[in-house]
Amino acid sequence: METKRLARKTAGFIRTWALTISIISGILLYIIYDNIPWLAPAGPYLEKGIGVLQPLLIFMMLFLSFCHIEPKDLRPRKWHIWILLVQSAGFAGLASLMLLLPDFHGKVLIEGAMLCLICPTATAAPVVTGKLGGDMSGITAYTIIINMVTAILVPVFVPFIHPAEGISFFTASSMILAKVFPMLIAPCLLAFLVRYLTPSLHAWLTQFKDLAFYIWGFSLMLAIIMTTRAIVHSSTPVAYQAGLAVVSLACCAFQFWAGKKIGKRYGASITAGQALGQKNTVFAIWMGYTFMTPVSSIAGGFYCIWHNVFNSYQLYKSGKKKG
Repeated sequence: METKRLARKTAGFIRTWALTISIISGILLYIIYDNIPWLAPAGPYLEKGIGVLQPLLIFMMLFLSFCHIEPKDLRPRKWHIWILLVQSAGFAGLASLMLLLPDFHGKVLIEGAMLCLICPTATAAPVVTGKLGGDMSGITAYTIIINMVTAILVPVFVPFIHPAEGISFFTASSMILAKVFPMLIAPCLLAFLVRYLTPSLHAWLTQFKDLAFYIWGFSLMLAIIMTTRAIVHSSTPVAYQAGLAVVSLACCAFQFWAGKKIGKRYGASITAGQALGQKNTVFAIWMGYTFMTPVSSIAGGFYCIWHNVFNSYQLYKSGKKKG
C-alpha cells in the first residue's frame, strides 16, 4: 500500500510540475554540457538532432491533441475578435512608434516587444489549456486565425522599419505560411482524416489523454536547452539582454492579464488567457532573425521561460483545486 501511495504521489508531483521540471532540466543539461570540454565536438551533431527531433515531437503532440477535437467546434468565438485586436493594435502601435523615433537608441527593446505581441499562440497551447480545464477547440481555432493574421501584418509593417531588398509582401507571407503549415495545419488535417477514415484507430489514440502533455514536456526541455545556449553565448551587451528580459516579462504579464480579463466576459477566462499569453517562442525567435534586428530574438527566448513558469504555477493551482 505504501509503495502504491508513493507511486501515486510521485506521478501527481510530476504531472503538476512537469513544465518546471522541463525548464530546470533544460538549463542544467546545457550548463553541464557547456562545462565539459570533451563534449564540445558533439555539439553540432546534438544541435542537428534537436533540430530534427523537436519538430517531430511537436507534430505528434498536435496530432494527438487534434484527435480530441471535433472539426465542427473550430468556429470563431466572440472573444477571438477582442484579443486579436489587442495583438494587432499593440504590434501596429509599436511599429508606428518606431517610425516616429527612428534614432531611438533602445529601438531593439521596442522590436522585442513587437515580437512578443504579434507572435502567434503556441502550438502547445491546446494541450496546456486542456489540462487547465479550458476549451481546446476554441484555442485551436484562434491559433489558426492568429497565424494567418501574422502572415499579413508582419510583411505589411516590418518593411517600413527594416527594409530588406528582395523580400516582398508575398515572399514574406509565403515564408511565414511555410513555417505554419507543417507544424499546425498538417497535423490538424491528419487528425481529422484519421477520425473519419479509421474510427477504430481514432478511438484507440484518444485513450492516451496525457501523452500529448508529456511529449510537450520533453519538447520544452529541448527548447530550453537551445534557449539557454543562445543566451549564454550571445554577444549582446548585458544591459540589452536585461532590458529584453524585462520587456518580455512585461509583455507576458500583460497578455495573460488582458486575455483572462477579456475571456471572463465570455466565460472563457482560461482559454483566452492562454490564447493571448502562451506564445510560439521558436517562431518569435525565427521572426527576429529573419525580419528584424537579430538581437531582438532574445526576447523570444526569455518569453519562453516566463510563460512556462506561469503555466507551471497555473497547473499547480489547478491540481490543488482538483485534489
